[in-house]
Amino acid sequence: MINESQASHVVGATAYGASGAKIGKVGQLFLDDATGRPEFVTVNTGLFGTKESFVPVSDAELDGADLRLPYEKDLITGAPQVDLEGGGHLPEGEEERLYAHYGLGSGYLAGDPAPPAGTGYVDPGLTGSGTGTTGTGTVGHDTSGPTTDDAMTRSEERLDIGKTSQEAGRARLRKYVTTETETHTVPVTKERAVVESEPVTGDNLDEALDGPAISEEEHEVVLNEERPVVGKTTEPVERVRLGKETSVEEETVSEEVRKEHIEVEGDVEDRRKRS
Repeated sequence: MINESQASHVVGATAYGASGAKIGKVGQLFLDDATGRPEFVTVNTGLFGTKESFVPVSDAELDGADLRLPYEKDLITGAPQVDLEGGGHLPEGEEERLYAHYGLGSGYLAGDPAPPAGTGYVDPGLTGSGTGTTGTGTVGHDTSGPTTDDAMTRSEERLDIGKTSQEAGRARLRKYVTTETETHTVPVTKERAVVESEPVTGDNLDEALDGPAISEEEHEVVLNEERPVVGKTTEPVERVRLGKETSVEEETVSEEVRKEHIEVEGDVEDRRKRS
């Protein structure tokens, strides 16, 4: 029997059946409103722990992180589903259903000795010798709720990938002015004075004797030269504009998807086609 001091360690323990079969993790612990003693636990059963089965714990034993239950796994997983009242309480009628399921009978009190597992209990979902075949042709019954049909639907998520357009950046043209030095070579003409002499001949005798015989004179010439003159004019050289072009690139996207898997237990021939 689980005492009050052990109650805080029950939730999260691993539950095992009477034959040592692992059943699942303990999810909740329910105490008797009058005595405060542990009365029921829920165990996560079914595929991937998707169902909670209620189990009386009057004769359960807590062994470290393991909870030993005095019932077979099939009896626990076939327990009826229970609707809780507000505040998480078990209605009296639901308690009686659970006690009847485990062969404890109505009026059983938590702490009373429990009969051997399964005593006085007949699963209404089974007929004949317990093969699980009903007279309507449906093989087996649902342990997680009402029986619907003879098949289980497996679903999975698929990615729906689309595209959306969003602003990735902006480009603009900006014109600014810089100053550079340009050097050019320009040919210029310069005059210089040269002194030349020529002998007096009959051809230039008259020019030579023109003027006084002896005198002082000065003669000058004007020398000219070219200098570069720089001016500036503005002229257009090119036109620049912004445009857009489109390119196609490959991007890889990753996202998690959930997929259901169906596994079988027991002596079953698996004839499913593997993809």
